[in-house]
Amino acid sequence: MFATPDEAEHAFYEALEQGDPVRMMQVWSDDEDIVVIHPGGLRVVGHSAVQETWHQILSTGPVRVRPMRPLVLLSMMSAVHVLIEQVATSANPNAPFANCYVTNIYHKGPTGWRMVMHHASPAPAEAGVLDLHDVPDMLH
Repeated sequence: MFATPDEAEHAFYEALEQGDPVRMMQVWSDDEDIVVIHPGGLRVVGHSAVQETWHQILSTGPVRVRPMRPLVLLSMMSAVHVLIEQVATSANPNAPFANCYVTNIYHKGPTGWRMVMHHASPAPAEAGVLDLHDVPDMLH
């Protein structure tokens, strides 16, 4: 379905922008070993549970989100994308964005690259987008 993890990630964010739960689930693996954690939310495990949470979120309409500054770790069968999402806080195009730190994990299977985990957490309130940078060799 997706020839690269980047194609899968593009489809993921496109599904959010379109508010399309069917397209959203086409990005996800059909396996039961999938996980989503939304900002401030509980861990949701399993295909049916992940599908239900996306139906709930997208039932209110599209989600305006800008993925930024990806760091990609790629191996032959898996890819980890760590990035910043700027998520609109309302439908108003002039409304401020909330910054989230995000990890998206993709596995390569017989049908191409598919998402197996999406974990988003709020960035600290004092971290402006220009302050959201990595510090080399910093352990935490």
